[in-house]
Amino acid sequence: MALDLYAAGGTPLEQQLLHWRDMAWLPISKLDDHAFTRVRVLLMSALEAQALQLAHPLTPVEPGLGEALARLRRVELQQALAVRSLIGVDHSSLELAVAHKQCAVEVGAALAQREGDTAVGAALRFTVVEDLDHLYRLAAALDRVEGKDANNILQGHTDIACGRPTILQHRAAQDDVLRRGAAGALAAPASLHLLTMLGCAGAHVEYFGCEAARQADPVVRQLYAEIACVGEQHLSHYASLLEPGPGPLARLLLQQAAEALAYLACAQHEGEPRVKALWERMLDFEIGQFHFVADLLRSRDRDDPQRLVGRELDPPLAFASQREFVRQVLRDQMDLSCAGGGYVARSQESQLTRDWRARVNAEGSPSEALAAGYAWYPGTELARSHPAAGRAAATAPA
Repeated sequence: MALDLYAAGGTPLEQQLLHWRDMAWLPISKLDDHAFTRVRVLLMSALEAQALQLAHPLTPVEPGLGEALARLRRVELQQALAVRSLIGVDHSSLELAVAHKQCAVEVGAALAQREGDTAVGAALRFTVVEDLDHLYRLAAALDRVEGKDANNILQGHTDIACGRPTILQHRAAQDDVLRRGAAGALAAPASLHLLTMLGCAGAHVEYFGCEAARQADPVVRQLYAEIACVGEQHLSHYASLLEPGPGPLARLLLQQAAEALAYLACAQHEGEPRVKALWERMLDFEIGQFHFVADLLRSRDRDDPQRLVGRELDPPLAFASQREFVRQVLRDQMDLSCAGGGYVARSQESQLTRDWRARVNAEGSPSEALAAGYAWYPGTELARSHPAAGRAAATAPA
């Protein structure tokens, strides 16, 4: 179902109010609720956080907008608190780290398959292979540090398999900035896809950067730092493909459209009734916020919102396992790297990247140390010592 944001009424901004109880929901069940319910929660938490980050810097540089943006940010924060409250304390830090990477892999792969812009599609496929490897390294850490099977979180929807090795993902900052070349102007869907993945990558930088200091195991602390740094590279990757032209309000309008489309996808695919009700309410909020920003764009910038976001957006993404697509991308792109504003074979990497990688890995690689010799088996590595577990592992699909 396509979404016409201009025809949809939504909830006016002045009526968007959450009570304290609305901002502290009963968390989802780590094991009993569907894995994609958690994926949706993490995705929308990331997009709400990004909306706040976009709106805050506008106040000092856009005279006269302070009151309007303060009203918008107040509601965005309440939404963020409500969505985040669905993740309970029963998730350990490593379990939530695995869930974050499942979100990146599945959402990135789903968007890549529907992306019509060549440059944006290539960027999404490139980063999926890296996020998959992060998931594998985190699964190894979860097994070896906490004795837990990552598949309890993934629920069989996402492979636990090596991607492009994390040790090889570290590139010079200059090489992670892409050039669009002759790809032409970005269509609205591509901009919304980039903003969605920017939100995911930004959430990963924040999560792994902040959580690193809370880890007792020193190698896990280093692994979190390593993944946070690659997340920053992904931010550079996506941001370099965004159009430089849109002003601050135009970018904020695109953000509201991306959130509305994502909430629609969440509502359409959610099987848990109480969570579905939240997604539907937040969708109405986002449509109202879209109208609010569109009115600001018309009155202050004398710009037509439909120039940026058309009457009908493409149907939202599907929350489903992208395993076969990810496996194909893995086969095609394992040996790719970046240099000179585009993708190259690893043998053609720049000397800047080679030097940078040698420096950061000079004292060893935590991602390699934690996953040395690791292969996922049902029930963790310890289960391999049990004869029955060994037979089950031997017959498990590759």
